[in-house]
Amino acid sequence: MAVSVWADKVLMLLRRMNNFYSADSCRTVCSRFEIDGVQVGWIPPHVTTLLARYPDVFSLPHGGAVSLRPSLDSYERRSEAVDAVLQTLRQEEESLSCLRGWRDEKYSVMPTFSDPPLMWMERAATSLFGVKRYGTHINGYTVSDSGEVSMWLARRSPTKQTYPGLLDNLAAGGLSAGVGVKHTMVKECQEEACIPAAIAEKARPVSTVSYTYEDEEGVFPECQFVFDLELPRDFKPRIGDGEVQDFYLLPIDKVKELLATDDFKPNCAMVVLDFLIRHSFIEPDTEPCYQEFVAGLHQAL
Repeated sequence: MAVSVWADKVLMLLRRMNNFYSADSCRTVCSRFEIDGVQVGWIPPHVTTLLARYPDVFSLPHGGAVSLRPSLDSYERRSEAVDAVLQTLRQEEESLSCLRGWRDEKYSVMPTFSDPPLMWMERAATSLFGVKRYGTHINGYTVSDSGEVSMWLARRSPTKQTYPGLLDNLAAGGLSAGVGVKHTMVKECQEEACIPAAIAEKARPVSTVSYTYEDEEGVFPECQFVFDLELPRDFKPRIGDGEVQDFYLLPIDKVKELLATDDFKPNCAMVVLDFLIRHSFIEPDTEPCYQEFVAGLHQAL
């Protein structure tokens, strides 16, 4: 059976969001980023060259890896030393466009999510080191008396630093250092969509969506903790912190159709695709690309 136009568009999205695994990616020329002999990221060649200016913080590439100096032997020392370098690069290197989006938001750096963090790093700089980033995404939906499912989508503010004006999940946000997954989920629901904690806390953790992509700003290994939240039919999200310009309640068929357009923030489209698969709106007997969809949503970081 020929691949449908819709499925082909979705496959293109998944390939784009996992392009770091493709044969022509920068992976073969990246240096591993190691702390205490453990890999925590991937550093592109142009970043490795810049880091060589700071020999008190970074060891020169050896055996394909850039590491922090052994004297930086604690969470605090590593974090402060690397942050000082990044603050300098932020002022001196206009080519590092990601640093123009500096957020004063600390992200934990660790080999896997369950490991103790080895340091923190400014969110805007994480792509320069290819360290893993984690977040929470919430699928908000309603079910009618007849069982028809509709989904709440958000339209991102036109002033957002990233993906302005595109469709988003009901609420979402990155996981800051020292903050738990559920706490982040409830906080983002309250801040972005004015969902009371008593409702947000009913959201169920249901999945993760993982992928790694590269672009001109670096390498992005990301894992999103996905929650499903069935909302009362008479509840309407409201704009909270200004990161959203509007909310829409759309039939699930319309949401599925939108996945094949350029109107969605890419990783949010992946979270919706995961919802459609888990709730059997996409099934293996009727979708020839079912297996490719599932694999593309759950790549090892």
